[in-house]
Amino acid sequence: MMDRLSIVQKTVVSIFLAGMMLLVVVPLLFFSTVAFSNATEMSEFPKNLFPFFNVTVLVEAADDGQYEIFYDSGEGYESIITTGKADKLEKHFRRQYSVTVSGEQLLEDFARTQTEGPQEFTYKKDVFYNFKQFFNIVPNAASALKNSIIVSLLTILISLSIGSLAGYAMARFSFKGKSQFNVAMLIVRMFPVVGISIPMAVMLIKMGLYDTLLGLALLYSVPNIALTAWITNSIFIGINQELEEASMVFGAGRFQTFMRVTLPLAFPALAASSMYSFLTAWNDTISALILTNENQTLALVVYKAIGTTSSGIQYAAAGSIVLILPALVFTFIIRKYIGQMWGGVEL
Repeated sequence: MMDRLSIVQKTVVSIFLAGMMLLVVVPLLFFSTVAFSNATEMSEFPKNLFPFFNVTVLVEAADDGQYEIFYDSGEGYESIITTGKADKLEKHFRRQYSVTVSGEQLLEDFARTQTEGPQEFTYKKDVFYNFKQFFNIVPNAASALKNSIIVSLLTILISLSIGSLAGYAMARFSFKGKSQFNVAMLIVRMFPVVGISIPMAVMLIKMGLYDTLLGLALLYSVPNIALTAWITNSIFIGINQELEEASMVFGAGRFQTFMRVTLPLAFPALAASSMYSFLTAWNDTISALILTNENQTLALVVYKAIGTTSSGIQYAAAGSIVLILPALVFTFIIRKYIGQMWGGVEL
């Protein structure tokens, strides 16, 4: 009876986990398909779940050296364009099919239809065409990517430098109001970043830091300093104080001991804190919208591209993929340190 119950439980859990995975994977897969779709594929309904990397067109020779291009949208071939000009053909294939073949090459390929009749031609898509177009047509996209990297690094630097020192102080020293200080940091963490954006904007204007990357990093650091202090505090408590005492016996000062002995042992906590700080700064849009004008971040640029683009949504989707990849790479790099922090669990 117990064996049957165990099998049922495992089956239910497996079905539940499989369902949750499908809820996550299918939307991401569909979103990725949009990012790799050309303009013609975006008009198809229903939309394919997987992207195509080749385009097939039917070409028929017309009068006066022109060619009629047909495309199969799923309901049979439909006439799309008729032309004999190389530049017009090249532009059409690039914009509609994401195929970057020269017009002269297309005319050379289509020439045989004049003697052999209508022919099908298959071309490879430029896989990264939408990504290139995103940076070409979206204003300041390249500079926004650079701004996001700088802001994220500044946020990590500020959060770790101040938060780790605060965590060490809470772990090693007893002082009046220590418990109140711990609660105060927790309260700061409860506030959403956007909730303090308006008062921070006023302060940054007075300090001359409005619409600057440093000002934006300071805003993101406010909740992350508290989080870093809480995470590192628990790690510092678990580090044997005898190691620090031995270091000071051999002539090292308190700060030197902290930098050379204690901090390296707390590296997993710093890695976890840096991940939270990075994701806060990298993915934020609303605070960047309030605090920046010229120095926009990539998340804000992608947000505006999605919100204002009536056509070419595939370009905004490509920009979103660009936004996602650095976060995945950063998390992948530090995953083993986070695993060490949480009992050696492999992520």
